[in-house]
Amino acid sequence: MNPVTFTTADILNNFDDEIDRHLRITLGCHADKVDSDYLARALMIAVRDRLVQAWSNTQARQTANAKRQVYYLSLEFLIGRSLSNAVANLDLEDTIRQTLHKYGVELEEVASQEHDAGLGNGGLGRLAACFLDSCANLQLPVVGYGLRYEYGMFHQEVENGRQIEKPDHWLRNGNPWELERPDHMRRVHFYGHTEHYHDRTGRPKVRWANSQDVLAMPFDMPIPGYRNDTVNTLRLWKATATDEFDLQEFNAGSYTEAVAAKNMAEQITMVLYPNDSSENGKELRLKQQYFLVSASLQDVISNWVDRHGNDFTEFGAANCFQLNDTHPACAVPELMRLLMDDYDFEWDDAWKVTQQCMAYTNHTLLPEALERWSVGLFSNLLPRLMEIIHEINNRFLVSVAQMYPSDEGLLRRVSLIEDGEHPHVRMAYLAIVGSFSVNGVAGLHTDLLKSGLFRDFHQIWPNKFNNKTNGVTQRRWLAHCNPALSSLLTSRIGDEWITRLEKISDIRPFAEEADFRAEWRVARQENKQRLIDFVEQETGIVMMPEALFDIQVKRIHEYKRQLLNVLHVIHLYDRIQRGDTVGMVPRCVLIGGKAAPGYYIAKLIVKLINNVARVVNVDEKCQKLLKLIFLPNYRVTAMEVICPATELSEQISTAGKEASGTGNMKFMMNGALTIGTLDGANIEIRENTGDENFFLFGMDAAEVARCRENYNPDAIIAADPQIDTIMRMLEGGRFSADEPGVFSALTEGLRNPYDSWLTIADLRSFIDAQQRVNQAYKDQDAWTRMSILNTASSGWFSSDRTISQYADDIWKVQPVK
Repeated sequence: MNPVTFTTADILNNFDDEIDRHLRITLGCHADKVDSDYLARALMIAVRDRLVQAWSNTQARQTANAKRQVYYLSLEFLIGRSLSNAVANLDLEDTIRQTLHKYGVELEEVASQEHDAGLGNGGLGRLAACFLDSCANLQLPVVGYGLRYEYGMFHQEVENGRQIEKPDHWLRNGNPWELERPDHMRRVHFYGHTEHYHDRTGRPKVRWANSQDVLAMPFDMPIPGYRNDTVNTLRLWKATATDEFDLQEFNAGSYTEAVAAKNMAEQITMVLYPNDSSENGKELRLKQQYFLVSASLQDVISNWVDRHGNDFTEFGAANCFQLNDTHPACAVPELMRLLMDDYDFEWDDAWKVTQQCMAYTNHTLLPEALERWSVGLFSNLLPRLMEIIHEINNRFLVSVAQMYPSDEGLLRRVSLIEDGEHPHVRMAYLAIVGSFSVNGVAGLHTDLLKSGLFRDFHQIWPNKFNNKTNGVTQRRWLAHCNPALSSLLTSRIGDEWITRLEKISDIRPFAEEADFRAEWRVARQENKQRLIDFVEQETGIVMMPEALFDIQVKRIHEYKRQLLNVLHVIHLYDRIQRGDTVGMVPRCVLIGGKAAPGYYIAKLIVKLINNVARVVNVDEKCQKLLKLIFLPNYRVTAMEVICPATELSEQISTAGKEASGTGNMKFMMNGALTIGTLDGANIEIRENTGDENFFLFGMDAAEVARCRENYNPDAIIAADPQIDTIMRMLEGGRFSADEPGVFSALTEGLRNPYDSWLTIADLRSFIDAQQRVNQAYKDQDAWTRMSILNTASSGWFSSDRTISQYADDIWKVQPVK
């Protein structure tokens, strides 16, 4: 029998029919003029339907052929919008554009109707999303496990310069990409107590009794590879009550009490990362973490038993759980519990399996960011796990004492339980002890983990530690978000770079061609105009198209030093007021990011940015030279417009504080030049692009450590007239005339000799580096050459490379093609 063939017209007509069917039947839309929201939903469902068969085939192929499967456990997945990514990966753009023209709309207009899936706070969640994209692109058998938060990362508004948090109900119209899987529902325990008993053979056993249970309902989202018929899975868990409500209580008039259990259960996945400054917030956050790992591990084990029965001989060799930071660290004691309590494992056998299949990625050098839970809270909420953690700790400390009998302090330093009046569980230590691999996410970061934060553990297990420098997916962060530059690249070197970013280095020789540099500038100016339009729509401020676009977008945090950036803006403002403008190029400084709701200083920095912007942007002297914009509600979709237009990327954290960073990679990939410290992945960016194409300033990590020994910011301020002027303007109320003293916490922090971020120590070097930027930008031809070379040097920073290293070095997993 001859195979059936389809023409382009057949495919187009089929897609027309699918969208029409979903509009009329799936969504019940019969209006003559189709609402854009209905059209977007119909289109997304039609595209999802195109993925379903490949999705099913991928799962069957991986089940049958994968010798080892990987499960990426993350409390965050900052996916953003999925439509454009799926359309590109399926090679459907031309077809869909033709279809949408019949409705009189463009693909971009329809795509804008999709809500960002903001299931993450920043870099951690966006990295997880990039990693899943690369796993599918490389056809690796990897499943992502996360939580289906009803409300994602909060919507940020600004009132009187202050951040106001509003709910982000991204699911209010449903999620067309997901498929509910009630047949895979799992039961998760909380509270109660443990009971020790002996089974029929006399073996000691433990059961978790009188627990309050919650059901985990899975929703699956497809993660398509790039035109390779592979569709992996992101499984997100929603918390639901075991019983809807007590009908007798309800009929008796006790309405609130009747539905209390349901409401309490659903709170677990209601909001991304509750504010944990209160005890209730801490308990809810720990609930989220355990809910994720328990449901996910039960899921994997259930699938294993379906295929292999109760034979776990090869379970450890066939499965790997990657813990994305400490949030899923409960996976270590939970796997022990499941194996021992449900499947009759002895301790040693269960521990061998656990250590064989757990791997931990650390994402922070900040000791205060390493999670610690009070033993009291942990014991009340997860009594069985607390018992197991105590036993893990006891056995671990015995082994350490045998290895290092003369080092009494070592046992205290490495104990999983931090002693004191209120003892705490150290979750990072639990993850290290229970894993066969511990990796950092940039060269410097990993070195500092081994020599500092985890020095004792590195001494015990030197071979357990390794580095996997982060990366980002070029398919979203260049091919999709920057069509102008992507087309130019493909016209010269072909499109292989989309799946093999190392091929982008082929563009390097074109940096020497004047015609190509001119085309590059045209593409970048087109991107700048897109950003100008976006910022005007969002803020009402009009950026100057001829200006240097100086951008810092990331989570607002003291170590990321948005404050340093603002101090430089104040310096430029002062120069303009004094008439010191000879040779000054126009500059638009854009800052975006969200401060954690309970982080007072970070929110005060947002207020300062907005107050300085309010003064600068209305000043007649600044109109053609300087603008400062705070972009509210920074998100993935905004970054897709910001990134291609950025000319100067601000990566200015205190050296030794940033683990890696991924925004720096996105900007570099799109041709931005970086001004930065020798911190995180900045070091590797500078190594790849060359010293001459990177604006370096500030102390390195070793100099930072020495500076802290006798840091005197007041002396630095007094010795430098320009820095002194900046401080006098801040402290004198130039930017807070209507709220005297509002920024005193910031200025006192800058003058504090124990300031962890050493902002004043690096300020002079930063001002000088910014002046070098100013000089370089005057020569647009030379700047363009540096821009091209940054893009040409970005191949190392693809998440495909990162994931290949995870697959080869940690997971030991092969592609299933």
